[in-house]
Amino acid sequence: MNEKFLKEMFNSSKWPVIDFNLGDISQKAQKLAGKLSISGVQPKLSVKLDKKQNMLIPAAEGGEYILKPQTSTFPNIPENEQCCMTIAEELGIDIPLHCLIPLKDQSLAYVVKRFDREKNGKIHQEDFAQILEETDKYRGSVEQIGRKLKEISSAPGYDTQLLFERVVLNFILGNGDAHLKNYSISYRDRDNIRLTPAYDIVCSKLVLPNEEDSAITIDGEKNKLRQEDFDKLAEYLNIPVKIRYEKFEKKFDVMRKIIEASRIDRGKQQKFLEIIQERISRLNLPE
Repeated sequence: MNEKFLKEMFNSSKWPVIDFNLGDISQKAQKLAGKLSISGVQPKLSVKLDKKQNMLIPAAEGGEYILKPQTSTFPNIPENEQCCMTIAEELGIDIPLHCLIPLKDQSLAYVVKRFDREKNGKIHQEDFAQILEETDKYRGSVEQIGRKLKEISSAPGYDTQLLFERVVLNFILGNGDAHLKNYSISYRDRDNIRLTPAYDIVCSKLVLPNEEDSAITIDGEKNKLRQEDFDKLAEYLNIPVKIRYEKFEKKFDVMRKIIEASRIDRGKQQKFLEIIQERISRLNLPE
């Protein structure tokens, strides 16, 4: 990571330090929130930069970053998310700044910069579970998200294209956990209501081999998805044929290089590549 990245991510020329261990995180999260914030089994901790000490510290208010540590249930999740988000960025998907940072015990944590914060304060944001008034984040469809996005967005044509690309990316990367809360809208002002950057992208198939292809339905299906399902979704969202898959064509080598350079366990890297190849094949895309 270069100095430019450190300036953008932390407004600093040096890597910040973290003065707590993996075992401290649950306790710190409980202390801040009164209860543990968990997505699946992974705790998340809101942190901010103490500039005097150049240290990331837990923050009940004014958090600038979300820190996701290792879990005992599913090893390598921070490395997995870092890798997937780097692939997303390389393929032209809008994502927040992110990196891996060691805790005091040297275990790696994934840190992502919050995109709902500005110098002036918090930017109002809603995920699609809230927007669709759905209490079960796994109940619903991508079509429902797309329909509502067209109604709400101040750039509906562009945002539905971005939505489609993210759905395809999640499928290719084996992310079967992209539920309603993983897609959000940002309300900057009345004329700037947009789909937020992509977030929470992991290859869940790598740790849950029997997981479904999609957390919510696409063309009425969650499993055994093929190109025709995505084409029907694209038609529903009015995505022109020419631009549907162009970000993903002939990109296997790009993804392979990122995976091989990642901190994911070597044995799992090959499995990840096999998942991607199988998904590309189902979409009939050139590698």
